[in-house]
Amino acid sequence: MGDWTEKYRPKSLDEVVGNEKAIIELRKWASSWNIKTPKQRAVILFGKPGTGKTSSAIACANDFGWTPIELNTSDARNAFKIKTVATYGAVNETFSNDGSFKSTREGGRKLIILDEADNLYDKVNGPTDSERDLSDRGGKKAIIDTIKISNQPIILIVNDYYNLIKSGGEAFKNLCKLIRFYNPYSSSIFTLLKRICINERISVDQIVLKSISDRCKGDIRSAVNDLQSICANKSNVDIKSLSVLGYRDREKDIFTALREIFKTKNIQAIRETTTHLDADPDLLILWLNENLPKEYIDTYDLVKGYDALSLSDIFLGRTRKKQNYSLWSYACDIMNGGVAIAKNHNYPNDSYSFPIWLRERKDIRSKINIKDVIINKIASQCHFSRNKSRDFVLNYFTNLFKNDINFAIHMKNKLNFSDEEIEYLLGKSYAHKFKEIIASMDLEKIQPIKQEKDKIGEEEKEQAQQSLFDF
Repeated sequence: MGDWTEKYRPKSLDEVVGNEKAIIELRKWASSWNIKTPKQRAVILFGKPGTGKTSSAIACANDFGWTPIELNTSDARNAFKIKTVATYGAVNETFSNDGSFKSTREGGRKLIILDEADNLYDKVNGPTDSERDLSDRGGKKAIIDTIKISNQPIILIVNDYYNLIKSGGEAFKNLCKLIRFYNPYSSSIFTLLKRICINERISVDQIVLKSISDRCKGDIRSAVNDLQSICANKSNVDIKSLSVLGYRDREKDIFTALREIFKTKNIQAIRETTTHLDADPDLLILWLNENLPKEYIDTYDLVKGYDALSLSDIFLGRTRKKQNYSLWSYACDIMNGGVAIAKNHNYPNDSYSFPIWLRERKDIRSKINIKDVIINKIASQCHFSRNKSRDFVLNYFTNLFKNDINFAIHMKNKLNFSDEEIEYLLGKSYAHKFKEIIASMDLEKIQPIKQEKDKIGEEEKEQAQQSLFDF
């Protein structure tokens, strides 16, 4: 199915959802960009996650024919790495993506995009060993120096503007144009989701789309992820599918928590994010278990991550057994913090999947409900108890339903079976064939046959009565 957030990422600024004012300002900055105006060399896009900042930066590059050079500053926060990628790219000429060369004098440009720029540091963090000392040093100063000498436009993308300008980042105020992104209106997100459903040829109830649009609170990425989760392996989605999304608080949603755990080692921030989640540890551990092998590519990181999940699962088991929910805090710290500090590498993945186990469990529960409805219908017609219908009658009924088309048609009409109930009895492939057979049969011919059979049945009854009187 692929990641819909990437598949439907806007290719042009005209396709960006919401933030019309911000898009106008960004387009104006790009069109008037000039190497001779230092204050216009860089722009800062800031706002909450999922509001379209990164997508707008890439779309801007596409609109103006600039070659984008993306750098995630959580992967490279020290001065050396930033100078290697961002600074060299900002002052040197380069080839475009199609291999052609166009100099800066002829209008050829590169767009340096620094995502998560608020994660830059100008001080040492963590242990004082030489390797860690170099890991987070001088990042802000390197970016500031790059902006001052840049021959190419630069976009900084941040969630927390204050975190960028504090601790040595005051120079950003004078060097960069500031553009704020707000949460788009739910109506705009609804239109986007509806367009995605049309392109994917999936029929989704309008109430479902409206509910996702309202619940996401302006986080477009979260809304698209939700839509893809409930549409997985389906061609029709009804309002019942919303039950799998009902547990989440969108202000601190599960995707934000996963990004915090997988992308940072800030235990305090992780604890704050997961505390505001409307999800208990038993649910969060399923999300981590599902996405951990997709995130941690390095085997050593993956093993350490699963060790943390395993130990946390022991505490969760003791919580259930002893009904001592004070153990939840230990389970959460081991699970979230343990997975976060297990990594020695940074990974580019930013797409997370709904737990397969939960989806399969929901499907199983749905099938059990359908089975109960069928049993109730059979029991009411045969005057059997539900237990007897469940244990003895259902298997024979299912075999007859599969092997005798006339019986199947009669029972469908008699018991008013829905499409889901027929699919349960026959399976998907046979249910599809059954529908084709029903559609192709001439009902006008079936009715006289049925009437003839009823007439013959009445004549047999009369003959039986006559023979009884004759006797």
